[in-house]
Amino acid sequence: RKSKITASRKLLLKSLMLAKAKEEWDQEIVDKQAEKQRYLSERVTPLHTSGLSLSQLQDLCRELHEKVEIVDEERYDIEAKCNHNTREIKDLKIKVLDLRGKFKRPPLRRVRVSADAMLRALLGSKHKVSMDLRANLKSVKKEDTEKERPVEVGDWRKNVEAMSGMEGRKKMFDAAKSPTGQ
Repeated sequence: RKSKITASRKLLLKSLMLAKAKEEWDQEIVDKQAEKQRYLSERVTPLHTSGLSLSQLQDLCRELHEKVEIVDEERYDIEAKCNHNTREIKDLKIKVLDLRGKFKRPPLRRVRVSADAMLRALLGSKHKVSMDLRANLKSVKKEDTEKERPVEVGDWRKNVEAMSGMEGRKKMFDAAKSPTGQ
């Protein structure tokens, strides 16, 4: 089935969608930066330490330490809640797995079954199907290498007498050494 939109039209629409998505993504980044600046200006007031005496600076440090401790307590509480929730989620997952049921996989053993027995098991005992896999193999004729080479028939006694003793061993050694056999 052919699509109703041509390939060039698809490419044009895809490029327009990507351009629009990039534009919205850039706008979202700018909005996040503006929100961050607004939040920081609202929460964090600039410190004016110039012209303060030592006791006023110490009071300012104590006040900042108290704020840091409050924020640290809030962070610790949130972290504890988060850890508690993750533990609870893990426990619930385990309960769900337990409710589904416990399945133990039995150890599998290799069983040798012939093709006929496998078919009988799959199709039932009423089907008597014989499957000889070797009958479907392609038959290959062996090449007769003996017919190509002529067999030399000679007197074996002459060969045994020639090879006996030290002269025969020397002949064998010389024959192996020279490529022509002489």
